[in-house]
Amino acid sequence: MAAGVLQDWIDAGLMSFDDTATFTLYRMRFSDATGVARDIVGVLGGLEVVDQGSVLPHERVTPKASTDRLDLTRATRANLSPIWGLSLADGLTDLLSESAEPIASVTVDGVEHTVERVTDPDRIAAIASKIGSDDVLIADGHHRYGVALRYRDEVRDESGRSNAAEDTLAFISELVADQLSVEAIHRLYNGVSWDDLVGALDRVFEREDAGRPSADTLSVMADRGVLCLIGSDGNAQWLTPRPGAFEGVRSLDGVWLEHALDDVPHEVTYQHGVDHATAAVTSGAAVGAVLINPVSVAEIERTAREGLLMPPKSTFFTPKLRTGLVVRSVD
Repeated sequence: MAAGVLQDWIDAGLMSFDDTATFTLYRMRFSDATGVARDIVGVLGGLEVVDQGSVLPHERVTPKASTDRLDLTRATRANLSPIWGLSLADGLTDLLSESAEPIASVTVDGVEHTVERVTDPDRIAAIASKIGSDDVLIADGHHRYGVALRYRDEVRDESGRSNAAEDTLAFISELVADQLSVEAIHRLYNGVSWDDLVGALDRVFEREDAGRPSADTLSVMADRGVLCLIGSDGNAQWLTPRPGAFEGVRSLDGVWLEHALDDVPHEVTYQHGVDHATAAVTSGAAVGAVLINPVSVAEIERTAREGLLMPPKSTFFTPKLRTGLVVRSVD
């Protein structure tokens, strides 16, 4: 069915193939959760699918069935949704700043999404060369990249190496702090009693009453360098690391929590948004929640350069890319 719908769009002229090799500039203009104006520019194109090396994950991924997405790729023989990659190459933004042929613009939830076609061979070559000069870190789309690997291998097994299936659709922007908006994904805990959860945290954190979570909670956490525990009554407590408790442990909130609960049986899920995390606990859907701080762009790069992985769901890059502005054929 999906393949038929895609073909109907092509037949109706709603979508068309570029006659020559192109890149697509993709700009997102918005204000982040703190009110800071952001202007992200990246490029949509084919990124080589590699088993290891130049395309790097930045966090461990949670198990997730990818059969539906793989089936969709098989049926449509197309990449319908891009991964988001962060280039570690200095200067990519400069190559993308100049405007190109306008294609479309749409504003959704306060975010302006604009795409422009690049056809100049010299500019295309310069952009490709810059991206190829350093590693690309997967910001969003680890599972989609895994599907691309599986699909590439299937094509190789069936018909040998395929130029189209060797790449996958990707949005590549430069890893620079002034463009990126990185938010935290908080932790919800189950499979453990409240007393055991608090007991484990007390070994490495000092607790202090924080009242009810509010719009200011995250900024206070950032200013004080603390985490925040929320109980079933909706009240919160600051979690301040005890002196020396995390000596030799990487200074990431998610890593600290894994260290604290390493020998305590528990289940952890992930929730974006203070209000949603609080609601999960007060409704009984979780025993407790811990709010964590966003990971800095500098830490993201350092982790990648060292070949290490953060805990699952350490980062939440916003805003999300729109699907369908560019579709890449793998036929």
